[in-house]
Amino acid sequence: MSDRSSFPPVRLASEPELARDALATPLLSRAARLARWAGDGTRVDADGGLAEEQLPAAAAVLGLSGDGAAAGASEAWRVALDTGLVRIVDEDEDEAAVAPGPDLDLLTGGSPHDVLTVWTNALEGVLADASVPDLDALVEAVGQGGAVDLSGLDWDPETEAEFLDGVLANLYRLTAGADGSGGGPVPLPVLAASMIVPSDMGEPTNDILEQVSEAMMRLDDQFRLLEPAGLVEYRPVDEELMAEAESEPSTPVEEVDVARYGMVRLTPLGLHGLRTRLLEAGCRAPVIGELADKGADALLDGTAGFPPAITHAETEQWLASREPLSAARELLAAARGTDAGAPLRRLRCQQALSLVGAEAEPALREVLDDAELGGLARVWLTERGLADVPAPSQEMIFWLTIDTVAAQLAAEGDSEELHALVEGLAEQHSGFFAAAWRVDHPQTADVLEAMGRLHPDKKTAKEARKAAFKARSAQGG
Repeated sequence: MSDRSSFPPVRLASEPELARDALATPLLSRAARLARWAGDGTRVDADGGLAEEQLPAAAAVLGLSGDGAAAGASEAWRVALDTGLVRIVDEDEDEAAVAPGPDLDLLTGGSPHDVLTVWTNALEGVLADASVPDLDALVEAVGQGGAVDLSGLDWDPETEAEFLDGVLANLYRLTAGADGSGGGPVPLPVLAASMIVPSDMGEPTNDILEQVSEAMMRLDDQFRLLEPAGLVEYRPVDEELMAEAESEPSTPVEEVDVARYGMVRLTPLGLHGLRTRLLEAGCRAPVIGELADKGADALLDGTAGFPPAITHAETEQWLASREPLSAARELLAAARGTDAGAPLRRLRCQQALSLVGAEAEPALREVLDDAELGGLARVWLTERGLADVPAPSQEMIFWLTIDTVAAQLAAEGDSEELHALVEGLAEQHSGFFAAAWRVDHPQTADVLEAMGRLHPDKKTAKEARKAAFKARSAQGG
């Protein structure tokens, strides 16, 4: 669904909750009601659709009225047919009968997973419909003999489907939120721009802005179709605003309430549905809690790129099924190493240990003399006000400092927090760089180079770069 194959972790509702949501969607509830209503006397056309004379009765069953009632009933019947809630039985050459489909009983007697499977199948049909242009345009493009001139529509089915898949993938990312719970609604202009505006473009050109506006109108139509499926909650584009835009096209977006341009968010059911499609497409789309039954090494490596709130939630679930002392020992063992990912593993270990109670104290005391873990063990013991914590050596302090900066670089890159840390280190220790280049840590030179790049004071930055050169020379590189 997206060129980028890795997605942020999400927090999914339980299958029973999702199944209840699926059954309540207009998409599935209407299809199920028609499937139960249909019987031997139900007449269908050659394609299995409801015969025209049946549509008023079907609409009445669904409580639909007005101009769109027949179309709504026809669509609900198609969903029922496509998902196996009803089936067409050929009794003879002249007449076809309707019978309950194999999946109808799943909606009442099946498992939550069964219900979600039926809903997912129904969703695929809606997504396919959403990729088709307006039927009025199709009618206009019909040539003699009933052929449709697709070139006249400027529409390519595969391209349109890929565009919608890309939009939904971006919506999945944007609404996952920092804690994986779904976040807030996304303005339609933001979502459209995510597909159109190049990431390295500064001020968008008029041509790009026009493309964004066109994409917004397409998405407005598509999300109106997808909302009854339970995929999204959608506030459509304000029709008055569109009229204003036609009369005053130069009105800047920032001068208008952005919500009037449309707001969309994934529902919990939509989050589940899109994740299912992402997995089927071969993408990585993790769920919070999927590391709970894995080892500490999988936890520390698996949460390396997670946002803080998600790391916290994942770690809490991992710890919940373990005894504190053994969990602490397992975490500390997994945090060791001199590879490039080791500093960030130790940072994740330290964060995990902050959630463990005093029962873990023996595990921390066991590593006080460990060159890689002794520093973080002292921090843990001291923060809990425990007695008899040996003072760290100067060598251990500097090693822990280098390790911490290396971890922050790996976790967040050039963040504001890291800038503040770098400035604070240089201010608190006047001879920091003179001593730091001697630290026996595999990333000493890299850390000092980064400090030289990040520190705002030119003189201090130059000292850091000199220290980095000395460290690399000492390491033989």
